[in-house]
Amino acid sequence: MALMDLKIDFAFKALFGSPGSEAILIAFLNAALKRSGGNAITSVDLINPELGPRYLDDKKSILDIHARTEDGTRINIEIQLTNRQDMEKRTLYYWSCIFSDQMQKGMSYSELAQTITINILNFRYVRATEAYHTTFHLYEDTDQFLLTDALEIHFMEIPKLLTNWRKRTVSLHEDRLVRWLLLLEAAEDDEIRNELETIAKEDPVMKEAFEKWEDISRDPQALAEYHSRRMAILDEASAIREAELREQRALLEGKREIVKQLILKGFDIETICEVSGLSRKEIDELSKHLQ
Repeated sequence: MALMDLKIDFAFKALFGSPGSEAILIAFLNAALKRSGGNAITSVDLINPELGPRYLDDKKSILDIHARTEDGTRINIEIQLTNRQDMEKRTLYYWSCIFSDQMQKGMSYSELAQTITINILNFRYVRATEAYHTTFHLYEDTDQFLLTDALEIHFMEIPKLLTNWRKRTVSLHEDRLVRWLLLLEAAEDDEIRNELETIAKEDPVMKEAFEKWEDISRDPQALAEYHSRRMAILDEASAIREAELREQRALLEGKREIVKQLILKGFDIETICEVSGLSRKEIDELSKHLQ
């Protein structure tokens, strides 16, 4: 049967962040945060994902998943299909909202719990490394000691993970985080889906995830909401891409105008190539139009 694309936030939240999904969410979080044994997360409460209008010009912000673990740790999970070039500021904003939202009248600052944001990205983002999973904390610049564990930010980049998986440098069978993240690709990749279905025979939580995924994928009301959300996301992605193309065309046109002026002033082609970044062929074409 056709299954919802779990990279669409509606489907992701339905599987990982709706009532009854706690076991699935716990399994993902333990894999993502490398928790096991006595350190493992054993229970989570789902919290209202709406950040009220007191933030950001009286506009409401809706988190994909907002949860609290048994020790009070707050966790926000966001999934992003499109690179809006604002992820680091966006995740810091959400982190700050969740962290400060804990404060109640009469509380001391020492009672504020650790707050973790997990960003699952369907695009490459952290340029400094090819690692698909990066984690950030607050460290002192020189001696690199941790100030506090109150802030923890994760980026998980699906394209990098897929590259590693295709090279077989990561394994669905050996790494539980790889398993859960590649589940998000299983609707579009039969090889991943078949491998995960085999794993699900031995992994009861993965089996539960597949069963719930199939249930929501055949529910008429859920499907209607899913398709509506999917179209909105695709339209937004198309608008962002068109804006990027317009900007690229404008930059190229501006560069060409500068090159034309350099040609008219008699600069040699090697210098123009070096200054503009255009190829000799492109500059020759511009020269022809000036003759």
